[in-house]
Amino acid sequence: MYDLAIIGAGWAGYNAAIKAKELGLKTCLIENSQTGGTCLNLGCIPTKTLIQSAKIYSLIKKSANFGVEISEPKFNLQIAQERKAKIIQQLRSGMQGALNGVDFIQGQAKLITKEELECDGKKILAKSIIIATGSRPFELEQFKFDGKKIISSDEALELKEVPKKLLIIGGGVIGCEFASLFHALGSQVTIVEKMPQLLPGLDSEIAKKIELIFKKKKITVNTGAGAEGLNQSDFDLTLVCVGRIPNTKGLNLEGLGVILNQGKVAVNDFLQTNIINIFAAGDCTGKLMLAHYAAYQGEIAAQNAVNPAAMKKADNAVVPSCIFSDPEIACVGLSEDEAKNKGTDIKINKFDFLGSGMARIIDEAEGFIKVISDAKSGCLLGASIIGPKATELISVFGLAISNKLTSEQIKSTIFAHPSLSESIHQVF
Repeated sequence: MYDLAIIGAGWAGYNAAIKAKELGLKTCLIENSQTGGTCLNLGCIPTKTLIQSAKIYSLIKKSANFGVEISEPKFNLQIAQERKAKIIQQLRSGMQGALNGVDFIQGQAKLITKEELECDGKKILAKSIIIATGSRPFELEQFKFDGKKIISSDEALELKEVPKKLLIIGGGVIGCEFASLFHALGSQVTIVEKMPQLLPGLDSEIAKKIELIFKKKKITVNTGAGAEGLNQSDFDLTLVCVGRIPNTKGLNLEGLGVILNQGKVAVNDFLQTNIINIFAAGDCTGKLMLAHYAAYQGEIAAQNAVNPAAMKKADNAVVPSCIFSDPEIACVGLSEDEAKNKGTDIKINKFDFLGSGMARIIDEAEGFIKVISDAKSGCLLGASIIGPKATELISVFGLAISNKLTSEQIKSTIFAHPSLSESIHQVF
């Protein structure tokens, strides 16, 4: 019998397995597809790899601004796809190597009892179980995926040609990233978003800024509107990215009595289901669908599963959110609206990247940093960034919020000059 059986080798399951290995547990990790789950194979890594290729292409096209004259640069999507595949394979090999000592079982798992699983006819016994089966793209009834004219983000990452005219349904994180990517590669992009702003739930000022930038680039943006009235024949391809839903089918969760909430595995603060020895982590819980949050949950679930007498809450609310659009966007902690809704007396500080020497040097001066702090204590409550390397800079604010640092403490810190990071100092 195993101490722990983990279903799903994505970012939650993988990190749960690594933690279990550190704890000296006899562990098995069951996966019906590839190690790395959505993040490595169909999400974070392939998307950002292609985005980097597009960024290099865009930089080359404006190289004359830097005194480098290059005539007629061309983008080879096949080579970019080959590079993407190579990076995925290298990272997957590294993950598989790190799992040495954990029994890796390939196949579809099904729960039979609270301590028994079946995987392709093979019986597996475990004292505790973690469900970490991830998520998949949500499909709209009126825009069903056919893999040809109407695709999900999965198929978008495998395209062999850049579409001339691309319709993106959904202006959230995935939609904005793909809009930036394909616009940079030469597509004529149209985004439709039913909510009043792009990136629903994000700081409204940031959302307005990215919409203005997109429109300046000739990306057509329609907010507060659906795609039903559009003529599909006007586009070569339609990419539907209106969210993701948990993968819970085929596990026999309901048959076993595990409570689901609209398809999500219902868990308490300790990531424990209603069955005492069964836990869940990552996208299948339907909480924050972010790879780094899934990793955090996975580690805690593994610790709690084997140490029920001293369980730890998965309650760290300081979770950065990163959007690899052009320009990048990132946020952590409370937004201005969230802070005001809490009734907190706040102070807002802003810094425009036009005032950054390094942003001017790299020719990426569009955007700003916005920081929310408690007006009385000066403690940082949240930060939002749109601009160069926003996804890297946001971690400084995450560290500050976690450790209850004040604006004065950050202001008194010496940052290197010239650098993008000194903008964090200049914001106060």
